[in-house]
Amino acid sequence: MTLLAAGQRRPRTSGPALARLLPLPVEEFAERHWGREALLARAAALPGGPGGLSDLLDLDAVDALVSTSGLRTPFLRVAKDGKVVEPGRWTGSGGAGAEVGDQVRDDALLGLFADGSTLVLQGLHRTHPPLVRFATDLAAELGHPVQVNAYVTPPQSRGFDPHYDVHDVFVIQVAGRKRWQVRRPVLEAPLRSQPWTDRKTAVAARAAEPPELEEVLEPGDVLYLPRGWLHSAEALGETSAHVTVGIHSITRYALAEALLAGAAGAEELRRSLPLGVDVADPEQLREDLASTLEALAAELRGADAQAVADRMRRRFWPQSRPGPLSPVRQAAAAAAVGPGTRVRLRPALRVRLAEGTPTDDQAAPVLLLLPERQLSLPAQTRTALERLLADGGAVVGELPVDDPGDAEVLVRRLLREGVVVPDEGQQP
Repeated sequence: MTLLAAGQRRPRTSGPALARLLPLPVEEFAERHWGREALLARAAALPGGPGGLSDLLDLDAVDALVSTSGLRTPFLRVAKDGKVVEPGRWTGSGGAGAEVGDQVRDDALLGLFADGSTLVLQGLHRTHPPLVRFATDLAAELGHPVQVNAYVTPPQSRGFDPHYDVHDVFVIQVAGRKRWQVRRPVLEAPLRSQPWTDRKTAVAARAAEPPELEEVLEPGDVLYLPRGWLHSAEALGETSAHVTVGIHSITRYALAEALLAGAAGAEELRRSLPLGVDVADPEQLREDLASTLEALAAELRGADAQAVADRMRRRFWPQSRPGPLSPVRQAAAAAAVGPGTRVRLRPALRVRLAEGTPTDDQAAPVLLLLPERQLSLPAQTRTALERLLADGGAVVGELPVDDPGDAEVLVRRLLREGVVVPDEGQQP
């Protein structure tokens, strides 16, 4: 498979979603703070000023989510004094016609919240439209998968003990005030396989030390914490809520895993260890270890960058969802495609063009590489696809094709596959 040089979309490294969270240029954040140092930004220093992030979530939206949206586990957790409250205490059937037994019971939540429990709304990048849009844009800009949770804490209450996360976070205070204590890592840049619970003793010892940062966050303030930084928070004299935007950083270790996956092609590395080997004996392993390292080094030095990139794409692209579709409108638009139809690429969709394998009687098809699949399209659509991807959208009748009917067939296919969407203002 050959990647085509033209028509390749790349995620932005900066954009409006990320800029909303930063009091400094994106380039400076990338150099000084990304994965390295915490950063506190007061609302007044952010581009939108006080209230600039108020559209993302408020307490009324929290009430609506837990009371009228049919929310189920695991989209909600409840915690008190550092311990998770069993879901059986706050879930039940939805009543006639909705007998699913793990739906959130708002009356049970009321009692728990009034008694000091914290509500943790999980996966808001899938359930709350303003945060769906924000997280989709942010993930496209960062190139790293994003998740969004919210923590709603009663006055004078604490949800979780000091801990660290295995992903970077932006904390956005959206209601009330919360006192944060932040400390440096006990393990720099932990992987997802290295949670804080594996280092409870070290975490407790570090939590007993003076904090690196102790500040009260007020509505609109933003705190960035690289993965591994210890933190805990306590609500003050009123109900407090903050949004946590978790960034699942793609690491060099992940790149190493992709490299190692390619080493399976080396015959020397596929050979069996000696009969009767004791793998717990370092002396028995010494000779084979040396041979393995030599073969592995030779294989890695010759690694093909395109093959590694393909493995990374297949692993990480599916972790970031593109912008949502409207299936009913989309199907109607596909049925009504004509020369004047306007379409644009689906927001935040990751897509690349590649050249397929030719057959004896046909030219190589064009492959459209998508997060979880690929589309094979006729070779004659290549120029039109390149134009569409480069411009981000098109009018069907203006696409460069030899036969005007080919443009309609192509756009109809792309609409049905969710690659493009009707342009704003275009009615099917």
